[in-house]
Amino acid sequence: MFLGRDVLLDAGPIIALLDPRDQWHDRANAAWPTFARRCLTVESAVVEATHMVARGRGDHATVLEFLLSHEVPILAPHLLLHEACVQLIRTHSAMDYADAALVALAGRLGIHRVFTFDRRGFGKYRATHGRAFEVIPA
Repeated sequence: MFLGRDVLLDAGPIIALLDPRDQWHDRANAAWPTFARRCLTVESAVVEATHMVARGRGDHATVLEFLLSHEVPILAPHLLLHEACVQLIRTHSAMDYADAALVALAGRLGIHRVFTFDRRGFGKYRATHGRAFEVIPA
């Protein structure tokens, strides 16, 4: 179903790709061509990115249009994953729902790579069977 999709896409790189003023814009643009066809994300990360882009005076539809144009699958966590999200948020007090949904999905799909600039968070979080995430870009 998601053949070749082995990288989770966090909100930060989406925001950086769409905002040339973002501090991570150049790094996101450099990495995007390599990972665009390998990414998938969750609805909560899209909501977070949309909110931030709109706050920066961007268009509310820009994030969704961008992801659709690059054919990035946007997944809604299955009801059973919400229980995993609760446990993750209780384990990591600073973890938000978007990160919990990504980590829970990683466990479900066996993914251990994440395109994010949140090294502090994803440096602590663990994917399937306690495996550390490979944070992209390096």
